[in-house]
Amino acid sequence: MNQNVENSLFIRAALSQQTERPPVWMMRQAGRFMPEYWEIKNKYSFLEMCKTPEIAADVTMLPVNLLGIDAAILFSDILVTPEAMGGDLSFKEGVGPRFSNPVRNRSDAEALETDVIDKLQYVAEAIKEIQSRLNGSIPLIGFAGAPFTILSYLIEGGSSKDFKKTKYLLHNDPELAHFILAKIAKVTVDYLNMQIDAGVNALQLFDSWAQALSWDDYNEFSHQYNKEIISKLNRKGVPIISFAKGSSVFYPLMVESRPDVISVDWNANLRSLKDSLPAGIAVQGNLDPYIFYADKPVIKKRIEQLFESMRGVDGYIFNLGHGIMPDFSFDKVKYAVDLIKEFRY
Repeated sequence: MNQNVENSLFIRAALSQQTERPPVWMMRQAGRFMPEYWEIKNKYSFLEMCKTPEIAADVTMLPVNLLGIDAAILFSDILVTPEAMGGDLSFKEGVGPRFSNPVRNRSDAEALETDVIDKLQYVAEAIKEIQSRLNGSIPLIGFAGAPFTILSYLIEGGSSKDFKKTKYLLHNDPELAHFILAKIAKVTVDYLNMQIDAGVNALQLFDSWAQALSWDDYNEFSHQYNKEIISKLNRKGVPIISFAKGSSVFYPLMVESRPDVISVDWNANLRSLKDSLPAGIAVQGNLDPYIFYADKPVIKKRIEQLFESMRGVDGYIFNLGHGIMPDFSFDKVKYAVDLIKEFRY
């Protein structure tokens, strides 16, 4: 790893080392709240943006250049892995991602491929292009979707509010669910190790729909696979962040996966949660993203309250409890980043 990156605020915080202030990056920091993003998006489809390394690099660099954040995150999507496995993926404005061939039975599941890294080389090329542009200035975070979240997209055929088809599978045919999850886990391990080989400096595992699960179902159908993935990564010096929407509930299980960082949703008291973690596990979060609909003095007050609560803690990365919304004001997000960068312990 580049010496500058190794000593960066982000990597030090992720490894629970002391920092003079919390590093800041935000989930969905390169996205639809930026006019510059739309200048690119209006020329290409979303999948074209993901699959063209130069364009993925252009979008990744937007928050680096315009916000001045402390870590970049690869511009891609968690659904590139199930697409490589055989999902017929499309993105429709106002609808979101859709798989036209959802997995409905055993034969559909058996058709899912697992030796698919050749199909994902465009991601490795994007990482190399981004790193050449970053030139060691800040770390680059790679990522993948966690198996349960990917499973839900494949079963539902897209996003879901009730996860009815997924729950039906888990409860009525758990053997088939585990068969699919094991395939996704294998692909995810290969994919994240490919990203490490391509040069990412950190990783994040996104379990975006974990909050749909009960404690026991999370343990059986999500946690066990996340734990397996983290254990199989060639991640020496490359910290991994475990994110779940529902981490405020599931963090005692997430700890067992041995991530370097747990990314916390906005429902928890971050300091209380951090104090209950074993030494050596950092936290990331957990400002309520909807605060950005408020006025700047409110944003300032909430960030200062969060920072005061975390004073004296080693291993804290500022982020939102979830991603930036498309209609957030760029000006307010920039204001927040500037405010955070002025802060000193």
